[in-house]
Amino acid sequence: MKIILSQLMKSSKQSLEGKWGLAIGTFVLYMFFSACIQGASKEIPAIAFLSLLFGGPISLGLSNFTLRISRNEEARFEHSLSGFYNFSNALITYVLMLLIIIGWTLLLIIPGIIAAIAYSMTFYILADDPDLAPMDALKKSKEMMDGHKWTYFFLVLRFVGLAILCILTLGIAFLWLAPYIQVTNAKFYDTLKNGVQ
Repeated sequence: MKIILSQLMKSSKQSLEGKWGLAIGTFVLYMFFSACIQGASKEIPAIAFLSLLFGGPISLGLSNFTLRISRNEEARFEHSLSGFYNFSNALITYVLMLLIIIGWTLLLIIPGIIAAIAYSMTFYILADDPDLAPMDALKKSKEMMDGHKWTYFFLVLRFVGLAILCILTLGIAFLWLAPYIQVTNAKFYDTLKNGVQ
């Protein structure tokens, strides 16, 4: 079967039913934490290092959290912090992924976008297999996305359209959009993992 984006997005909404409060609350805390670090780093540049230091564990935790929601499993706020239990692996994976994407972006913008899409499943893979080595997780994501980059790109475009509409709500609708995007990405990952053609 092929990935039908409308069905994927509908399935994400269904998985979020009854869990919107939990999902929104978790992402609000995440966004607040990120905003605090960014704000503080303008005053104290050294604090920007915290964003790099915690980026991997937070990405891994949020991937674990959204995978649980997308799979209709029990999800709690603590699951969003689970990446800190695999801190070194998450950190190394995050740094390597950033270096690869930035490296391609320095060549040209389009190769950078392609690289970002190719490695977009990395933290979902690591959430499923915490003992996987960083380079193996990145390699697996690249292999998984082979032949599916355009589909994922069109999914991103759909969310860009929704993000533009969110601006009309003075940004309030972003509270719903952020978890919706993440759960849909988790659904996309599971679809690939289960052998989409």
